[in-house]
Amino acid sequence: MLSLPQFGLRDNLIRCELQKSEAAYTNLEDFSFFLGTYNVNGQTPKERLGRWLASTPDPPDVYFVGFQELDLSKEAFIFNDTPKESEWINAVMEGLHPDAKYAFVKHVRLVGIMLLCFVKTEHAEHIHEVEAETVGTGIMGRMGNKGGVAIRFRFHNSDICVVNSHLAAHIEEYERRNQDYREICSRMQFHQQDPDLPPLTILKHSIVLWLGDLNYRISNLDVDQVKDLISKKDFEALHAYDQLKRQIDEEAVFVGFTEGDIDFQPTYKYDTGSSQWDSSEKCRVPAWCDRILWRGQNIRQLHYTSHMALKTSDHKPVSSLLEIGIKVVDEEKQKRIFEEIVRNMDRWENECIPSVSLSQREFHFKDVKFMQHRAETLTIHNDGQVPCQFEFIQKLDEPAYCKAWLTANPHKGFLAQGASVDVDLEVFVNRFTAPELNSGRQQIEDILVLHLDRGKDYFISVMGNYLPSCFGTSINALCHLREPIQAMPLDTIQKLVSAVSAGQELSSSPVAEPPRDTPKEICMMVEHLYRNASKQEDLFQQPGLRSEFEEIRDCLDTGEPDSIPGSNHSVAEALLLFLDALPEPVVPYHYYRQCLDCCSDYSQCKQVIDMLPQCHKNVFMSLTEFLRGLLKHSAHNRLDVNILATIFAALMLRSPAKQDLGQKRKTQEFYQHFLTQDLDL
Repeated sequence: MLSLPQFGLRDNLIRCELQKSEAAYTNLEDFSFFLGTYNVNGQTPKERLGRWLASTPDPPDVYFVGFQELDLSKEAFIFNDTPKESEWINAVMEGLHPDAKYAFVKHVRLVGIMLLCFVKTEHAEHIHEVEAETVGTGIMGRMGNKGGVAIRFRFHNSDICVVNSHLAAHIEEYERRNQDYREICSRMQFHQQDPDLPPLTILKHSIVLWLGDLNYRISNLDVDQVKDLISKKDFEALHAYDQLKRQIDEEAVFVGFTEGDIDFQPTYKYDTGSSQWDSSEKCRVPAWCDRILWRGQNIRQLHYTSHMALKTSDHKPVSSLLEIGIKVVDEEKQKRIFEEIVRNMDRWENECIPSVSLSQREFHFKDVKFMQHRAETLTIHNDGQVPCQFEFIQKLDEPAYCKAWLTANPHKGFLAQGASVDVDLEVFVNRFTAPELNSGRQQIEDILVLHLDRGKDYFISVMGNYLPSCFGTSINALCHLREPIQAMPLDTIQKLVSAVSAGQELSSSPVAEPPRDTPKEICMMVEHLYRNASKQEDLFQQPGLRSEFEEIRDCLDTGEPDSIPGSNHSVAEALLLFLDALPEPVVPYHYYRQCLDCCSDYSQCKQVIDMLPQCHKNVFMSLTEFLRGLLKHSAHNRLDVNILATIFAALMLRSPAKQDLGQKRKTQEFYQHFLTQDLDL
């Protein structure tokens, strides 16, 4: 294959021109891709996998094998470490088609979601630019019990991305599954070898293969009706009630993707060790949870089936064999075209100065709220005579090209002559940026400098206003706010927040009333959860909906409506996000080291808590009493001390710097005392 120069404007000009002529020096050749997905329900390999992985007459050229629920232990969930990874990798390697030799290309794992890639040894030299990434969509968008993993690579001259995902569970949670899919698509980003080029998202690839336990269920039929259609093998009629089919038809998810006809029975849920439907008390309705879809041109599905013979799990594995037309380079033709481009390069560089036109120069974002995505589109059009390279650059004495609440996506790139690119200017206020905006020390104001290599600079103005929020406001300040934060004058809020942040005495506070013992926002969420969610299954482990979080945030910030809206899971996640956004954690940063040092001695742990500022101590005790109450209902909510200590220690005893595994274990040990022993201080 032609060896191109490294990076820089000239190299990108050559690549751009080569890309435009790609059809002249590539030919389509068919390669077989075996895609497999298996939710193993935390089991170890008990059966040979050849009946699944070697089920095709001829050996596939490429394998992608995905697992979900590799390990359901608390240790795997908490520390993202499992011995089962190597066990299942070995089982896969032993189960590959025996009529070919395979090279191991890459694997990636997030808690129990794992993806493996193998290719025939003769193809290995044609695999390039391999990258792997993960996105957790569990609670707070970080926990990896749900989410996706992906591997992207270039095979010959085709760019391919393969995703394995495990989306939200439960029959009624299809909107949460849709949200998980969108988050994986937007947050999964792969860095390119050329640092001047922006990261690639999943859908920027010409071929996308998506597999996994997508968890979409069958709706509007009871279990007997579903089993009756299965017994008649009337899968077409049953598929009409499939949630994924309905969501795709409504273009809510997987727009542009294709799934083959389903002519096999649902793959979930079976009694483990058998092919009998779930006989437990819950008697789950059978569903096609495990799916394989694709997006791209020149793809033909040769088979799509389940493998009933495997009985290790309560799911059955699924496989799809795709024949994909891959662009293979004719090196002689590419060399001739490359030489012609290089001959023209000097003339382009000497005669042409790059220039662009912009769709607009000013952008205004009105009433920005905490954790609310806002975006406007800037279109950059190359109206010059030569391809150009653009980048948003840093201004003098500033650490980045924009303020931390703003991003330009993509922030750099390459434009062919006459081409345009849409740049999303995204405003998003998170836990890091909210405190400065709440205090008034920062405003929604910035100037972006768009620089053209060998060209001039363009200036884009971004303005707006931020609505103060209890999220990102300190415990002390909130205790002094009797009214909802947005019901008070902006200058009053900012004076109070600034005074607290500066450590000033509040005797002359702009708020005349004496402070509350605990912020009312924490009290409202805790009381709501105690009343409504003490027996809620998977509380603090299953995420809520983004739309419901926004309603909860608005309720806390404005006082309307009177009662907190949203599901129990959304309120629980809102409480965690609230604690995560505190500028100073419940246990202030300067006590962190003491907490680690005394974590094994409960009497010393209690002494540290006794030294906290009174409002922080009140919050600590209030939350701990609430969690101890939840543990009394563990038979219903499936919570245990380890889970709660892990989640809440990470929020209440936040580290002032990056936390290592040993420190993480010590903070959990510290907090676990308070959940299990006498709470009197």
